[in-house]
Amino acid sequence: MSTSLSPATIAIVKSTGPALRQHGLAITTAMYAKLFQDAEVKGMFDQAAQASGEQPKRLAAAILGYAENIDKLGALDGAVTRMVARHVETGVKPEHYPKVAAALLPAIREVLGENVATDAVLDAWAEAYGFLANILIAEEAAAYEAA
Repeated sequence: MSTSLSPATIAIVKSTGPALRQHGLAITTAMYAKLFQDAEVKGMFDQAAQASGEQPKRLAAAILGYAENIDKLGALDGAVTRMVARHVETGVKPEHYPKVAAALLPAIREVLGENVATDAVLDAWAEAYGFLANILIAEEAAAYEAA
């Protein structure tokens, strides 16, 4: 994976690591509550993994891993490969990514508060999310084509 994120975005996203380590599960729990207002998207998820808390924990760990490795994205290759396989298995399409962003970014602000999740932090996360989404979308397209 190559990096084309701005240095400012990389620095801001990395700086959120401690807050994500402490509050990541609360963020992903709030995000899923927002995301699952869309019945189509909710149907794509293993609800047993939601109920047990496993899925929110996995996503919280993935978000933290992304924040901590945003300046060395090659470290995430294995995680990206696993995500792509899971996304293809569950039918994730490019149009689902904006829905996740629309749930994730407000959840970050809701949990961390406006003093931590400033506009600059949310803008950086929006850019970082979009960058990763584009990587996943491209890899998923190749996997769908190969299948």
